[in-house]
Formats: sequence, C-alpha cells, structure tokens
Amino acid sequence: MDIAAVSAILLIGVLSLIFICVWKQTNVRAKMPPGPFPLPVIGNLLQMKPSGIAESLMALSRKYGPVSTVHLGSKPVVVLYGYDAVREALDDYGEAFSGRGPSPAFDKVLKDYGFSANGERYKQMRRFSLTTLRDFGMGKRSIEERIQEEAKFLVEELRKTKESPFDPTHIFSNAVSNIICSIVFGKRFEYQDKEFLTLLHMIAGIFQLMTTRSAQLYSMFPNIMDYIPGSHHDIFRNIERIQEFVEKRVKLNRDTLDLSSPRDFLDCFLIRMEQDKQNPSSEFHMENLLTTVFGLFFAGTETVSTTLRYSILVLLKYPDIEEKIHKEINEVVGRNRMPSINDRSKMVYTDAVIHEIQRFCDLLPLGIPHTVTQDVNFRGFSIPKGTNVIPILSSALKDPKMFPSPEEFNPGRFLDDKGGFKRNQAFVPFSTGKRSCPGEGLARMELFLFLTTLLQNFRLKSLTDPKDINITPRFTAFSNSPEPFELCAIPF
Repeated sequence: MDIAAVSAILLIGVLSLIFICVWKQTNVRAKMPPGPFPLPVIGNLLQMKPSGIAESLMALSRKYGPVSTVHLGSKPVVVLYGYDAVREALDDYGEAFSGRGPSPAFDKVLKDYGFSANGERYKQMRRFSLTTLRDFGMGKRSIEERIQEEAKFLVEELRKTKESPFDPTHIFSNAVSNIICSIVFGKRFEYQDKEFLTLLHMIAGIFQLMTTRSAQLYSMFPNIMDYIPGSHHDIFRNIERIQEFVEKRVKLNRDTLDLSSPRDFLDCFLIRMEQDKQNPSSEFHMENLLTTVFGLFFAGTETVSTTLRYSILVLLKYPDIEEKIHKEINEVVGRNRMPSINDRSKMVYTDAVIHEIQRFCDLLPLGIPHTVTQDVNFRGFSIPKGTNVIPILSSALKDPKMFPSPEEFNPGRFLDDKGGFKRNQAFVPFSTGKRSCPGEGLARMELFLFLTTLLQNFRLKSLTDPKDINITPRFTAFSNSPEPFELCAIPF
C-alpha cells in the first residue's frame, strides 16, 4: 500500500473520530440546558470577560435563560440564574443537587476532606461541626459571651485611634478571626501577635488571589496550569501554611488533652479520634481535622469581617440610617450594658439594615460550586450525574421580582407596613439547601453584636462627603468587597 493510500485512510479515520465526538457532544447538548457552542478544549473561554467569571456567567444567563449550560474548559457546567431556579434546584431537588462541585485551587491541597468532601464523609463533618458549635453555645462560656468579650477588645482598639483616621480592614479581621480562634483553639490572640497577623494575612491573600486571572484559568484548566507559573501557586502555599499553623495548635492540645473535659473544637475532635481509633473506616482523622478547621477559618474570618467593613461604609454613606440605629440602641439597650442577641428581635430596624447590607454587598456572587449526585430531569432538561452546577446567589439577591429596584440600598424592603421585620425567601447570602453555610448562625450573631456594640460606643465620621462615597461592590471572579476607605471613630 502506497503512502498516499495510508494517508487517506488515516485522514478518514481522524475525520470519523472527530465526527463521532461532535455527534456525541451534539446529542448530549441537545438534552442539556441551552448555552453558547463550546470550542474544543477551551470551551467557552472566549466568552469569559477578563473582569471575571461571575459577570460573564450572568451575562450569558440573561441571554440563554434561568437554566443554561456553559463549558469551562472541556467540561459542561449548568448555571442557575434567578431566585426561582436557584431555590427549585437547591431546595426542591436538594438531594440531587447536594454534591460539592470542584474548586481546583482548593482541592489540590484539601482534596476530598472536611467541608470539601462529598457523601457520608461530608455529612459526618457537617453534623459534628454543627453539634459542637451548638454545644459550645450552651456551655460554661457561650459563643455569645465570646463575641461580647471580643467586642470589648475591638472597642478598646478603636479608642486607641483617638479619633484619627484609620482603615478598618485589619482590625475587623482580627476581631472576627478571634471568635473562631476562641472556639477552635480555646484562646484569642492579641491584635499585634505576629503569628496571628501572619495567619490573617494568608487568609486575606487567598481571597485576593482567587480574583486573579491566573486563578480563574486554573479553575478551568488545572492540569495545564499546574505546570505554568502564576499567582495560583501562592494559593496552594497559603493553604498549606494555614494547615501548618493548625497542626502546631493540634500538637499543643494533644499534649495537654483531658478526655473528660474538652476545652475547644480541637479537643472535641481529638476525643472523637481517640474513641474511634479502633475503627479503620472512621472519618475522624487528622486529614479531616485540618481541612475542617481550615473551612471554619476561611469561611468565618474574611466573609464576616468584609461584611462588617461594608456595613461601616454604608453607614458613612447614609448618616441618617446610622442615626436611626443609634436611636434604637438607646431605646432598647441603653448605655449601661452590652447588646445581647436577645435584643435583636426588639431592634427591628437594625436587623433590617444588616439584612439589606448582606443582600446589597452580595459577598459571594456565585456561592459554592455544586455537583448533581444522580441523573436528574430538571425543568425538562436532562442533567447527567457528576455535572457541575453553579447557583448564582447574586441573581437571587438581586432578583427584581423579589427585590424591586435591587441596585438601590433600601432597608425598608425588610420591614412591613407596621414596622415589623419582613422575611424574604430570596435572601440567600448563606445559600440554601443541603449545602448551605454551616456557620450561618454564628455569622449572623457576630454581625449583630459587633455592629451594635460599635455604634453603642462610637459615632462614625467620614473623611469624604457622603454623596461622593461609592458603595457599589467591586465585582470580581470570586468575591465582592467595598472600595478601600478610612474613617474616624468618635466616642460618645
């Protein structure tokens, strides 16, 4: 057989394979939700704007509908847009959509452990964490008392500014992270502790690095980007250093462990490890401990501190709202005691403001990625088991059907005609369904107690004319945050 004949056969074979692949892809796509046609290997990368994946996915969803398909790299991802689609999938089809989707930048280090796990492992870690947090809330020193204590330290730190301008970023991170430290390690750290500051710097660094183009590309092409230099490698190093910090604290606890008297979350986990040491299939081992604690730190530090910072910026923008909160504090709490969580039900306006801040700042626009755990027929589309899903929480929080004029800041949307608090089902900053944030209760308690304690002790002074303050979220690929700012805290 001559070379020309061989070449012709090879060409026919290659074209046949391409045809079969395209036919299979077209057949699968015909049953999947609609979306832009993907190119080989890169998928819909060309439709992703440099400004971020979140904005691009929202733009495509507005074009293709509330349930659409986008290819991030070669893999299809189902995108849920709008309150109705997000709620229906995560609540009504909760079990089918309960899988944890891949987050390559985290999964490289955390693997399938802790809150990153799926199946029975995840259920056990979530159940244990929620139970332990609840037990600490009912113990000798409740979580509320820990927050109140830290709020006092925060007030003292602000007094040290002596009414001079300061950036609240680091001081809020210190305060919020100390709550997690108190629960997990049984101790708080001084705000100038170098090791503590290094830990906070690494947590903040991960959030910042996740917004880079390099990290976005890694989420689509991890196998390729592993061999390409870029800032995404710093994410891995930061996660590893945080785990090293936790390992040191674990050793300290293990050396002084009293099985009959747990002091903190680490002790509770170590005791469970000891109880299960003869069980080879136990999920209570070091890998799950380190990853679970990382999840508590990462989710519980930067998110709440950023929301607090956003709260202050909003109040600087709207001093009339600050005055109404001051008035409510004076009427309900007064000046002779600290605010307590029981005050929240009586401080309806303050609660409405906090809810509107969380809705407006839209901290995690894409939520966390999900995976369908079984073949599912959703709204007439066939979604195969293992398909990744992105529920765009931002589209629920900014859904005009649920929140008229969603781009406006308006606490009144959480108040009824009689001035009582009005709930809204589309308020899902902590997500919804079986993968909702396990730290929601703690975060809500922190936001209320920290903010009311600050406003009980200080009046906020802006360095900029309120009309010139920009409270529009900085839209990124991973999280939103307010523009950097400074303020003065004027004691009463």
